[in-house]
Order: sequence, then C-alpha cells, then structure tokens
Amino acid sequence: MVTIRLRPPLRERADGRHEVQVAGATVAEALGALEREQPRLAGWVVDDRGHVRAHVAVFLGGERVGGDAPVAPDDRLEIVGAVSGGARAPGGSSSERQGASGDPSGEEEDAELLVGTKKGLFVLRGSRDGAMDVAARAFPGLSVEFATRDSRTGRYYASVTHGQFGPRVFVADDPTGEWEQTDGPRFPEGTDATVERTWVVVPGEEDGLVYAGVDPAALFESRDGGMTWELNRALWDQPGREQWQPGFGGLALHSICPWPGDPKRLAIGISAVGVWLTEDAGETLEHGNAGLVPRYLPEEARAETLALCVHNMHRAPLSPERMFMQFHGGVYRSDDAGRTWTSIAEGLPSDFGFPLVVDRRDPDAAYVIPLNADLDRVLAEGRLRVFETRDAGATWTARADGLPQTDAYLTILRQAFGADAREPLGLWFGATSGEVYGSADAGATWHLAARDLAPVFSVRAS
Repeated sequence: MVTIRLRPPLRERADGRHEVQVAGATVAEALGALEREQPRLAGWVVDDRGHVRAHVAVFLGGERVGGDAPVAPDDRLEIVGAVSGGARAPGGSSSERQGASGDPSGEEEDAELLVGTKKGLFVLRGSRDGAMDVAARAFPGLSVEFATRDSRTGRYYASVTHGQFGPRVFVADDPTGEWEQTDGPRFPEGTDATVERTWVVVPGEEDGLVYAGVDPAALFESRDGGMTWELNRALWDQPGREQWQPGFGGLALHSICPWPGDPKRLAIGISAVGVWLTEDAGETLEHGNAGLVPRYLPEEARAETLALCVHNMHRAPLSPERMFMQFHGGVYRSDDAGRTWTSIAEGLPSDFGFPLVVDRRDPDAAYVIPLNADLDRVLAEGRLRVFETRDAGATWTARADGLPQTDAYLTILRQAFGADAREPLGLWFGATSGEVYGSADAGATWHLAARDLAPVFSVRAS
C-alpha cells in the first residue's frame, strides 16, 4: 500500500487524518484511490481532466513527480500546495463569527450583504442607511468569486477558488456557520476540460433548479438545490467552440437570466462569445447578438463575428422581454428578450464598464458605473458616480451625493454591484480598494457601508 501524507487544508477534508494508505501502481492511480476513499477530497488535488492541478506539488522521496510516475508498496507520497499558487485557507470552510446573530431578520439588523473578496467572504449586517458590521468572515485566505442567497429557500451559495487546489461551490443555511462543499460543478470524462472559475450561481424557476456559469464558457445545472451539477451539453457541444476567444478575464459565462415563471426560457452572456438564448430548457440555443457593435474589431470583421464581449446582462423581472447589457464599449437595451439590441449609451461619460443593476420593480430602470476604457479600467474622469436611467436609457442621471468626486480612481468589478428588492431600492457596490458604498434611497444619496476589506469581487444583498 502507498502512504499519502496530507497537510492542511487537505487534512481537514479527510477527517483530520495525517496519512492515508491506498493502492496504486502510479501516482495518478494512487490519487484516484485517495479520492474514492476520501470523497471530500474529490477535485482538490486532481482536476476534471484527471491531471494533478497546476499549483499542487506531489513529492515522492523528496522529489516532485507527475501523475505517470510509478510507485511501489511502502512508498510515501506527500501533497503540498506549490508556492506558485495562492494562499492557503488556515481553517477549512467554517466562518469566523464576529459576535453577530445568525438571524439576518432581526429588527436591529435590517440589511445583510454578502461581499466576496480576494481574501474570503465577508457577511455584513446593519442598517440599510449606515455603516455595517462584519458579522462573519468565511473562507479566509481564499478568493470568493461570488456569493448569493436563494430567496426561495434561504440557502446561501459561495463560489470559492483556492489558489492551489482549485474552484468549488459551497452551500450553507447560515452564512455565519458551517459551509458544505457541493459535488461540482465539474466536467465529465471525455470533455478534456476543467473548471477554472465559477463566475455566478443563479436560482432557476423550478423547485431545486440552480444554474452555475463557469470558465471555460459552460453552463451547469442543478436539480437538487446546488448539491450536484450536470453540464449543459447543448452549449458545450456547439460547433466552432474551438474558435471561441476569451476576454481579458477568461472565457467567462458570467450572466444567467431566467425568465420569471417559465423554466424553459433562459438568456446567458459570455465573454467573449455574446448572448445565447433558449426556449426549451437548454436543449437548443440560438444567438441573440443583433445590434451589438464590437468596436474593438475592424469594421469589415464585425458583421459575422461571434467575438462579442458581453460584460454584464440582466433581465427586468416585471417585463421579462426587457433586458439591459453592459458591453465592452457600449450600453444596450433589448425589448425582445435579447434577440436584438439598441444602444443607450448616449449621455454617459464612458460606455465602458462592468457593473450593472436593474430595479426589479421598474422595467425602465437600470444603473451603471462607467469606467475608463480599455486598459485603465478605473472610474471615468476620476469621479465616483453611479448613473441611473428611469426611461429605459433615453436619459441618464449621475447619482453622486456622498461619493468622492475628485481624484477617485477606484475599480468596481463585474459582480461587485448589487441591489435588494425593497422600496425604496437599496443599492451597494464594492471596490478593489476594499470600500463598500451603499444607498437606501435608490441612489439619491450614498454612504460608506464598510471599509478596509480585501479587494471586492462581488456584492449581493440577501
């Protein structure tokens, strides 16, 4: 039997065992046996293709070896996170409580934010119109790409990427307590692909239905509330996929827009492969790109291209044929459920950006935060302004009361702008410099809700 020595965080996922004995003639066979004996380690050391992860090192007799290296009985393998990877979580998947109640509905805490950062998930609670406290911090040291709460069930989801041991999705009933790792998303055998990052998790329109969008440009579906995941083959098997080009942040499926009340209709946005629509629950898909202008391409190459870099996309729930999009150089509206698009960028200081929010109660209302294009990607004109439309993009109004207006060079990322469903609308966004700003009056005035956090990747009001 081959002995495999485990260090944290792998040790915690193997019930605290320092060593595990398995059978195998090669390193790959031994690691496969390890995953079968310790299912909670599945995907941590070996990726979806069966390869040892790029930032994981396996040592045999003091020498680093690959998966095809032979092993003999009585050999000892040691698995460590390579220094090329990110930071290690010092404590598994539990949360560090900060003395706050696990009940987000208490009278004294009328708002809860899930803030995903480069160094963990911060659960903020407090008044909608003031500073908020850190109720808990989960996944310390890890990148939390996205976190959200399913309003139907109360279940929380977090997309977490370990710099060495890869990405996975966790769930919890209480974000200040223990988080449970789900089975996937992961690619099935034969796809020769592995999940690099889970960009977004979105509840669907049937009981238990949840979607996840990942890099490389794949849609996963769960029918059991996110505990297990299945690859949508219609998108994955699209002809010409080998020619798809990633955006600056990867080949990212980052926007998933269900149709309220109809589980068969869905729109998704991919950087940089445009908009895809389905009306048969993902069995077939069609493009929804008419009207989008990729100015980053030569004019003669624009007409037939699929290299369309969608940055963000949302649907208006009360009028689901109405959609808004932030493009790579362009802000657009669709009035036919994403089939065609009309530019609504006039009146903005820049039509480049990533953040986008819609008002769930008003199909004509949307918010964007313009950034400088293309490599700069900081606030347009050095002023922190949220631009609001209440007439479907015919006009835009800068909302900046309470926000810095001089020498402000913040960056707000794609998922770092969120809203609640209350009246008046609550809005919050976070910056890579660690601030979180909020508004309890639909953007009319703003306040600093939190500061000195790690670089913010996502913000959602739960």
